[in-house]
Amino acid sequence: MQRLAIGLGIFFFGLATGIAATSALDPVRVAPHIYELAFENDRVRVLERTIRNGETAPLIEQPDRVVIYLNPCAWLVEEEDGSKRMESFKFGEPTWAPAETHGGKTSNVIQQCSVIEVELL
Repeated sequence: MQRLAIGLGIFFFGLATGIAATSALDPVRVAPHIYELAFENDRVRVLERTIRNGETAPLIEQPDRVVIYLNPCAWLVEEEDGSKRMESFKFGEPTWAPAETHGGKTSNVIQQCSVIEVELL
């Protein structure tokens, strides 16, 4: 009976930790130095993300999500036509980010930026 309880516990732990990490491009799996799992259930997954200047993130895939900035953040964005613009966010500012596959670009942040990303599952 005790073996059955232990086996079921291991099974459910494995199931719970594998829910969102099914994609080969899962950010927690391919970029653990940038993304950390903070919370997860069957409806949302919460990631802590740290954006550092000069760091190149690998290609990742993310669903629709809400991004909340934990400190003032600013960086340069280069448009397809070669022009550049500054993008900035205030502490606590929430933004919407649609599902996308992204990465491979070197970040150009003014200072280290920390965010919480709430992915909708």
